[in-house]
Amino acid sequence: MLRTRVIPCLLLRERGLVKTVRFKNPIYVGDPINAVRIFNDKEVDEIVFLDITATIEKKPPQFDLIQDITTECFMPFGYGGGIHDIETAQKLLKIGTEKVIFNSSATDLELIRKAADEFGSQSVVVSIDVKRSKFSTYQVYTHSGTMNTKKDPVEFAKAVEAAGAGEIFLNSIDRDGTMEGYDLKLIQAVTLSVNIPVVACGGAGNLVHFQEAILKGGASAVSAGSLFVFHGTHKAVLINYPTQKELKQYLP
Repeated sequence: MLRTRVIPCLLLRERGLVKTVRFKNPIYVGDPINAVRIFNDKEVDEIVFLDITATIEKKPPQFDLIQDITTECFMPFGYGGGIHDIETAQKLLKIGTEKVIFNSSATDLELIRKAADEFGSQSVVVSIDVKRSKFSTYQVYTHSGTMNTKKDPVEFAKAVEAAGAGEIFLNSIDRDGTMEGYDLKLIQAVTLSVNIPVVACGGAGNLVHFQEAILKGGASAVSAGSLFVFHGTHKAVLINYPTQKELKQYLP
């Protein structure tokens, strides 16, 4: 039986990697090609790149950079950012991307439906960024957390599943970069409402947090950013990944 997938989530800004806290104040953490090479050596399960420049500035994906990444990448690779039509998704898949990740454009359920029909649900992921309101209700945000759709994440998750999405990448804006643990209540609410895999992201600071997201939250896979690019109490930039022995100790 395969172990639960553990997925580094890396943010692209222009042609470099950055890391945010609660989707703000991006700081440079390295070169994407170099990071991929290191993760190859560490036998990473899968990797996700999200281009925040393409999302915020409404630019198309950096196809040349993405092709360079897919050429170097020995693991399944998902990409999100600037995907607003079928043609863009098709081009990304042709240059080696295994999964196309829709976020800001995912509110167009017809686009998700067309993508699933064209490429198969296994290639279509919807990234749902969620933030608590001042009344403690959850709401879906798009455009790198700058636009409140006022949508409930549970209902939205059901809608994108019905439209044909094969996986949900669920990210807590409030927990992003904090390394204080996942929002288990949010994860559980979504996983109980859908039948497709849910990848938990936002807040992982150690392997126990991974374990909690799976056993308590019901996540099918876990993802993290800061945990894989920072090391030690002073958060020195160091691309890292747990050993297979460590992962087997904590994950089903």
